Amino acid sequence: MTEETTASGEADLARHAEKMAKKKAARDKIMATKTGEKGLIIVHTGKGKGKSSAAFGMIFRHIAHGKKCAVVQFIKGAMSTGERDMILKHFSDLCDFHTMGEGFTWETQDKARDIEMAQAAWAKAKELIRDPLNSMVLLDEVNIAIRYDYIDLAEVLEFLATEKPPMTHVVLTGRNAKDELIELADLVTEMELVKHPFRSGIKAQIGVEY
Repeated sequence: MTEETTASGEADLARHAEKMAKKKAARDKIMATKTGEKGLIIVHTGKGKGKSSAAFGMIFRHIAHGKKCAVVQFIKGAMSTGERDMILKHFSDLCDFHTMGEGFTWETQDKARDIEMAQAAWAKAKELIRDPLNSMVLLDEVNIAIRYDYIDLAEVLEFLATEKPPMTHVVLTGRNAKDELIELADLVTEMELVKHPFRSGIKAQIGVEY
C-alpha cells in the first residue's frame, strides 16, 4: 500500500467521523426536546402480516421489564398459539390473557354469538384498561369486531379518550382500522402486503403465523 493510498484512506475515515459527529449532534439536539411521557394509543392495521406479532413483541418487552400487562383476543379462539401458550405457562403472573373470541365470523356462522362474545371481550378490555396495575393492554383483532359493528366505534373512541388512565398504553390490532381511531391514536403502523406464501398455496405454519 502506497503512502498516497494510506493518506486517502485516512482522509476518508476522517470525513466519515466528522459526518457522523454532526449527525450525532443533530440527533442529540432533537432527542433533548423529547422529554414527555404518556400512555399511548397504538394501532397496527393493514393487509400485511405482522400486526399481532409486532403487538406481542411489545407485550413480551413489558414482561421482560417486569411490567404488568394484559391481552384480550377478540376473534382468535379455536387455535392454540405460541404467544398464548408461553404467557399462560410462564408469565401469567405478569400478563392476564383472555381469549374471548371463538374464531373468525365465517367459521362460527353465528352472528348473534359473535356479537355476544365481542361485547364480553370489550367489557373485559375496559376492566383491564381501567386497572392501574396494567401498563399495557393489547386488544388483538379488535378492529375486526369494530368493522363488523360487533362493538360500537363511538363507544370505543369515547372510552379511550376519557377513561384510559394517562400512563396506560393500549394497542389495537386488525385490518381496516377506522379513520376515527387512526385520528385518535398516537402511533399508527400500516402493514403493507408485498408477498405472502398463502398466495402460493402455503398454509399457516407453527412458529410463523401462530
